[in-house]
Amino acid sequence: MTLQVDPAPVEASRFEAMRHAMVASQLRTNAVNDPRVVEAMARVPRENYLPPEHRGLAYRDTLLPLVGGRRHNSPLVIGRLLTEAQVRADDHVLLVGAAGGYAAALLALLAGSVVALEEEESLVEIARGALAGEDKVEVVQGPLNAGWPVRAPYDLLVVDGAVEQLPDALIAQVKPGGRVLTGVIDRGVTRLASGRRTEGGFGLIDFQDIECAELPGFRRLRTFTF
Repeated sequence: MTLQVDPAPVEASRFEAMRHAMVASQLRTNAVNDPRVVEAMARVPRENYLPPEHRGLAYRDTLLPLVGGRRHNSPLVIGRLLTEAQVRADDHVLLVGAAGGYAAALLALLAGSVVALEEEESLVEIARGALAGEDKVEVVQGPLNAGWPVRAPYDLLVVDGAVEQLPDALIAQVKPGGRVLTGVIDRGVTRLASGRRTEGGFGLIDFQDIECAELPGFRRLRTFTF
């Protein structure tokens, strides 16, 4: 008689070990030092929010390929963004570039409510499936650069990717005094940056150079001179 072993608990245990190794070696050593963020990232199974063919790579410190030429940020990128954001328990958050919903799941543990915006249909399906039953998160589909004005204003805007510029219409969805965290592209180099919207305007300050996935729809218009 051959003993049949259910592979599911073994697989779950393997992913759990990789998740805790990620926290110890990637996050704690790289200024992800907000205890709430660290706890959330130790709890949320990132593999559940990725396409099946990439789940084995869930905890690698690298960008992962997604459909349509998109890429998924490394765990360190979202860890640094959320640490710098100082997310409050009553924050109403707009997440731009939700992909399969991993960052939204983390924000659900940190904030009061989350609107998770994604434009790629297959990623929306993954996010909605993985986040089913999570009443703090609303997954919506639409152009990333348009935001989601029907649920504005937001206390916090998190752009989980790198952009050349943030449209004024997107910044306008943030409350005066609200915070903005994003990746930026500057002459081919990607960085993480933070800012705060005020009545007088808006600006970003870089806080870390890091490889960051570019999001579609945020290119700066090119001008030509003769």
